[in-house]
Amino acid sequence: MFVRSRLLWKLYAGYVTLILGSAFIIGAFVSRGIERDSIARTRRNLEAEAILLREISWKALSGERDPSLQGRVEDLGGRIGTRFTVIRSDGVVIADSEMDPARMDNHGDRQEVRAARGGESGTATRFSDTVGMRMMYLAIPVRRGDHLLGFVRASLPLTDVDRRLGQIRAVVVLTVVIASALALLIGFFLARRVTEPLVRMTRAAMAVAGGEYDHPLEILSNDEVGDLGRAFNSMIEQLRARMETIVLDRNKVVAILSSMVEGVIAVDRSEKVLHINSVAARIIGADADRAVGRRISAATHVRTVSELLSRTMREVRDLTSETRVVSGGDERFIEMKASPLRDRDDRLAGAVLVLHDVTELRRLEAIRKDFVANISHELKTPVTAIRGLVETMIDDPEMEPARSRDFLGRINEQTARLTNLVTDLLAVSRLESKDGAADRELVDLRVPVRESLEGLLPVARSKGLHLETGIPEFPLPVSGDAEGLRQIADNLLDNALKYTPAGGKIWVRLRDDGSAVTLEVEDTGIGIDKEHQARIFERFYRVDKARSRRLGGTGLGLAIVKHQALAMGGSVSLESTPGAGSVFRVRFPSAAPRPAPPSPPSLFESGN
Repeated sequence: MFVRSRLLWKLYAGYVTLILGSAFIIGAFVSRGIERDSIARTRRNLEAEAILLREISWKALSGERDPSLQGRVEDLGGRIGTRFTVIRSDGVVIADSEMDPARMDNHGDRQEVRAARGGESGTATRFSDTVGMRMMYLAIPVRRGDHLLGFVRASLPLTDVDRRLGQIRAVVVLTVVIASALALLIGFFLARRVTEPLVRMTRAAMAVAGGEYDHPLEILSNDEVGDLGRAFNSMIEQLRARMETIVLDRNKVVAILSSMVEGVIAVDRSEKVLHINSVAARIIGADADRAVGRRISAATHVRTVSELLSRTMREVRDLTSETRVVSGGDERFIEMKASPLRDRDDRLAGAVLVLHDVTELRRLEAIRKDFVANISHELKTPVTAIRGLVETMIDDPEMEPARSRDFLGRINEQTARLTNLVTDLLAVSRLESKDGAADRELVDLRVPVRESLEGLLPVARSKGLHLETGIPEFPLPVSGDAEGLRQIADNLLDNALKYTPAGGKIWVRLRDDGSAVTLEVEDTGIGIDKEHQARIFERFYRVDKARSRRLGGTGLGLAIVKHQALAMGGSVSLESTPGAGSVFRVRFPSAAPRPAPPSPPSLFESGN
């Protein structure tokens, strides 16, 4: 981890550049200084040797004959290891320690000779074709007063100087390399010591960013880096405490919003969804997971939702509205309340919308209105009739006995109608209340059905109806209320008898399919149009109100059937064809499931 640190290698690269640059500069200066010192020392030696040669060559340069000069120059050069040359003022070589003067070129144009002609000495460094190596030459003039007699020159090959300089440079380079290596090694550990705490802090910061707060930094120093580490640990502790608080608060809010029966939608200033609970998603037909981050207008097809949110943020005030949502053929009424959201600086940050499904409330209000209207009408008709009959009898005290008996009979009929109406209302009210579910017991469904058949069989015969039954010979146990089961059978049979014309047929069947027991009442009556079938089990709902009242119906029979069945865990259904008849089925869970037996034969019939 540390060797891959970019900061480490940046620091180390700078350190390497500084060390190697310093070593190169120091080495160059040292090498250059040694070279200059060696050249200066060589020059001083050559100057001293040239002065010695001048003393030897004085006589020959003065014009006197000196046959031994060549031998002495050769001998001196051999002993000292320096090449000596004696040159006349015209440039002719008269003696040389290594070459035959007669074979040597004129040296008057040599650089060192020209320099010495106008000064105390002249120096030159060049490659010598004579000896085949690089040489340093130093020439000094030989004068008698102001008269120039000639020149003496001493020269040394620079091979030895170059060799010594090479050795010195090698030592310098080796020293620099060793020192640099040690410095670089030390620099690596120093750079690592600087970057290691930063790397640990980086890893800790990444862990904190990932939600891990249980890895505090280990403090290894008391310097500024240590202070930074302690501050970092303190920050982690504070951040962990704050995140725990935020997460706890968020979980509370999410739990509250998720458990709400109302839908909740929150958007930011650009109308992008910040939060939407499952209830709201279901109401507006959106995907809760995909909606977050999208504009509310793109997340739902319910335009009134986005319009209300936009208006709330535009006007910066609470707004309330109601909309109708149609989804999958179902119509629902939604009450909406939108409020602006503000940040801690009291600036507009978005808006929140609460959706409340009031479909059931509106349905209940409609039912209540219908109920009030229906019950008022149902009660008003017999009460008005009774009052009119009674007032007529009061106003005519001498009414004929036959007419009086007729009036009393009508009053009795209307009183019975009121009694039936009140009885049915109490039954429905009891079933719809919390106490509507009666105490259940194991009941053989055949018993209440047979009791109902025995009670209504005379009515069927009097109307000329053909009644057939299909009741098994074995028990059909269900968990229910015997009286409630008899009410179901009575109301279904009474309904079939009322709406089946003379000569028609009615079938009463009981079936057991192993998991449920079904009571089925079929008739060849007037039937029910499809548009009325969905509401036929509602209170006071009649397909033909005039005919129903004429037949003495209260409009509560099928409602009682439905609520009694639901109270016992059952269900009701209807199949009907106008003009052909209807089939009412009530299905109860069987108290003793068994394989479905074969259909039994009819037990009894009634006809004309």
